[in-house]
Amino acid sequence: MSFTVVRLTTINFGHTKVPELCNSGRYLVVLYRFLNKSAKMSAPRVGGVLALGATALGAFYLGSHVERERRHDGSTSGLPRLPGLPTFGTVSAASLIPAQENNVSLAATPSRIGQIMKYGFPGLDHVRSHSDYVLSYDRRNRVPHWVFEHLTAESVAKNDAVDRSKCDFKQDESIHPFFRSQNTDYRRSGYDRGHMAAAGNHRLHQKHCDETFYLSNMAPQVGQGFNRDAWNTLEAHVRRLTKTYSNVYVCTGPLYLPHKEDDGKTYVKYEVIGANTVAVPTHFYKVIVGESADHKLHMESYVMPNQVISNDTPISVFQVPPESVERSAGLLFFDQINRKQLTTINGKKV
Repeated sequence: MSFTVVRLTTINFGHTKVPELCNSGRYLVVLYRFLNKSAKMSAPRVGGVLALGATALGAFYLGSHVERERRHDGSTSGLPRLPGLPTFGTVSAASLIPAQENNVSLAATPSRIGQIMKYGFPGLDHVRSHSDYVLSYDRRNRVPHWVFEHLTAESVAKNDAVDRSKCDFKQDESIHPFFRSQNTDYRRSGYDRGHMAAAGNHRLHQKHCDETFYLSNMAPQVGQGFNRDAWNTLEAHVRRLTKTYSNVYVCTGPLYLPHKEDDGKTYVKYEVIGANTVAVPTHFYKVIVGESADHKLHMESYVMPNQVISNDTPISVFQVPPESVERSAGLLFFDQINRKQLTTINGKKV
């Protein structure tokens, strides 16, 4: 009676272990005696089981080898390159059925998400994909971690078919009820519902503008003197960049920065509002990359305090090194771009 000796190893993929037939190394498993004794199978049946197992493993290995070869020789290069999402990521699309109207995507299609996230995800915590922006939601603080947008001159141009006054602030039902913010949290709080993805950035279709009014896209902002003034000025600056660059990518989010108090100790303190204890950030950031027609890349980064700011303060005062935002936020922005590839950072040559 002859039998087949098979070496089994496992490849960890997430939490799933996949067997792989290996070419070299010491043999770990010999199945013949186990099957013969524990199952009390006849020799021909044992041989059949072993042969079947070896065939299956061989087929798996051959398929894996062919797929690796296809990737290696670039035969898949005709496919669009999309940012990868791990199998364990929580990704929720605002619409499951792709839809288009006049060539404008009305759903979170892979191609549109690929455009928005072309230069990488800052993080992968509770990602939500809408038709024209992508966000990562902070369930503990009830505000975004970050919000990503891709802007062009067309997407920010005035469009009479898009009316902001028709939009309503609404809870995001893709968020578990335990972690949602509500309109009642903001009522009489003294804070505005501040957009992270600005409504004025999404004018191609009414649905795009509507989706910026999900409360998952909001954070409490001081109203007069900040949200309606200095912050609005920064948002307008980002839109003006589309006149200079073919594509503008912007990541926006909250910060909770430490400060030293009278006792000499440093604290991170922030207010919470409403029954759902929505966090009031101490600061907000924007990290921007402009891509010119000749594919040169220019980065700007800003941090603004969530407080009244004088109208005569230029936004350049709030420019900071992008690394300082990354350290404070615990995120890596545009990590698919080597900083040496940038032509300028905050207007200075790299």
